[in-house]
Amino acid sequence: MLLKTNNLRFTINLKYILALSIILTTIHNSTAQEVIEDEVDKTIETSISNNLEATNSLPDSVNSFKPIKVDGVAAVVGDYIILESDIDQTLQQLKAQGISTADVTRCQLFGKLLEDKLYAHHAIQDSIVVSDTEIRSYVDQQIQAFLQQTNGSMEELLKIYNKEDEKSLKDEMFEINKSGKLSSEMQTKIIDEIEITPDEVRQFFNKIPEDQRPTFGTELKVAQIVIEPKVNEENKQKVINQLKEFKADVEDNGASFRSKVVLYSDDKASIRSGGKYTLNRKQPRMVKEFREVAFSLQEGEISEPFETEFGFHIIYLEKIRGQEYDVSHILLIPEVSNEAINEAKEQLNKIRDRIVNGDISFADAARESSEEKETKNDGGQLINPATQDYNFELTKMDPELYSQIQNLKDNEVSLVLTDQDRTGKIKFKILTVTDRIDSHEADYARDYLKIKELALNEKRLREIEKWQNEKIMDTYIKISDDHRGCDFSSNWLKE
Repeated sequence: MLLKTNNLRFTINLKYILALSIILTTIHNSTAQEVIEDEVDKTIETSISNNLEATNSLPDSVNSFKPIKVDGVAAVVGDYIILESDIDQTLQQLKAQGISTADVTRCQLFGKLLEDKLYAHHAIQDSIVVSDTEIRSYVDQQIQAFLQQTNGSMEELLKIYNKEDEKSLKDEMFEINKSGKLSSEMQTKIIDEIEITPDEVRQFFNKIPEDQRPTFGTELKVAQIVIEPKVNEENKQKVINQLKEFKADVEDNGASFRSKVVLYSDDKASIRSGGKYTLNRKQPRMVKEFREVAFSLQEGEISEPFETEFGFHIIYLEKIRGQEYDVSHILLIPEVSNEAINEAKEQLNKIRDRIVNGDISFADAARESSEEKETKNDGGQLINPATQDYNFELTKMDPELYSQIQNLKDNEVSLVLTDQDRTGKIKFKILTVTDRIDSHEADYARDYLKIKELALNEKRLREIEKWQNEKIMDTYIKISDDHRGCDFSSNWLKE
């Protein structure tokens, strides 16, 4: 969606900023985290032969970038420095990941690194704390994602990132992600309490010339009815007893909780981190039952088995750090019999037949029979998590949902579909398209929530720009002569 008016420039910039931020949060180098006190103008005397050798080993698409100067100080921002090699390696790693850098200039990368360090510096000044456990868990996930690009070869991955071993790669990625997380948390703090009034939204919309108002793509409203196979009490008790045995073995015999996670947990996504999650009392994460049990524990305590919609768990509370709780958990999903699976599918087929035959409306059938509590009372209507309304823009729809409804006509009921969540739990569903809005020019009444989000983003960016301008003037910043010719969007040169 292209918005051409000047008053929307921050909205346009937001898309660019967010896209570049996501990329750079995971790959910009955070070498040298300490202040260089009186020697910021000196070039760091290090051998560059290893860097050149590593560069030569990269694919041609990466090798095409020739560093201007290696390991000189490009800038100092508060307690952080940015090296010339930080910019070089950022660009190299972007290319190594297959990301197009044709439209990204060296000055743009440098400017983004300056912003990140400014945010990170003031995050520390404001005593913002990030969870090392959560960052290490994320690093493990990143490593696994990167390995998919090298066909599982750690040796090839280390060669691309010019590291001697896996530990050094993880250590560097930890610092990169910690700096990025601090930057992100600082930005969140700046805009966290910003709200927008209906009058401000109307003013925002009215400032857009009629011939330049945005066009929203085709939108659908989708409803579903969900039926889950029933687990019998015997199989439930079996996993409860197994979890009790795990708890007793750890408490009485000193067994490793992490080993139990690796060997037995059905939460496959968290196995590599030992089942670890970091919960924050002020930032709800995980389902209510999980949070309530976790927050009731003392450090070192293991919970009794308890049930959530995902299965049965036990939680080990490792550490409490203010509002943050570092926990590990084991999830066991009771076995569902083939008989129960067939019964659930047959039940949904009968519901579908009643709807198709006109005996009951889809909405009434959802209220009567659906087992998805989030949508049941709304007649099965799905809520778009991005906009918090019922409309799904076709071009932005989740690919899996799109594939399930793309051939449905309005009010046509799909065949019974089989769904599996990340734990492998099976459920059955039927879908229907309840409404369709064709591509159209923005309408204040119909598209209020989307327009409100655009207006709020502009207001947030104005606040970020104001904060950044103030902090630039209050923070020690030194830009090397080689980079003073960049056309910065912010006043980094304090001119």
